[in-house]
Amino acid sequence: QVQLVESGGGLVQAGGSLRLSCAASGGTISTYGMGWFRQAPGKEREFVAAISWRGGSTNYGESVKGRFTISRDNAKNTVALQMNSLTPEDTAAYYCAASRDLMGGTIQGAYDYWGQGAQVTVSS
Repeated sequence: QVQLVESGGGLVQAGGSLRLSCAASGGTISTYGMGWFRQAPGKEREFVAAISWRGGSTNYGESVKGRFTISRDNAKNTVALQMNSLTPEDTAAYYCAASRDLMGGTIQGAYDYWGQGAQVTVSS
C-alpha cells in the first residue's frame, strides 16, 4: 500500500511562490497517475493538477492554469507542485493522490491513495 506525505506548505504573500512535494513510501508511484487536489474551508475538494505515470501528460484545473506546474521524479518516488503568482483564493489544504489510472485524471473517485494534506495560506 502506498503512503503519501506532503511537505512544503506554509504562509506566503500574494504574488509569491511555493513548491509542494509529495513523497511516497510503501511502494513505487511509477505505475500510478498522480494528482493534486485542494480544499478550502467551507468548500468542496477540487482538482488542481494531474500527471501521467511517465510524466508525458499533464492536466490542470482552470483556476491554476499558467501558474502551477506539476512534475514527478519516479526514481525518487516524488511528485511536486510548483505554485507561482499565488492569490488569497489559493488558500487551502493541498492533497497529493495516487491513481491506478495511469493518466491520473480529474475525478477524486479515481484516486486510490491520499496524503494527509499540506496547508497553504496566501495573505493579501
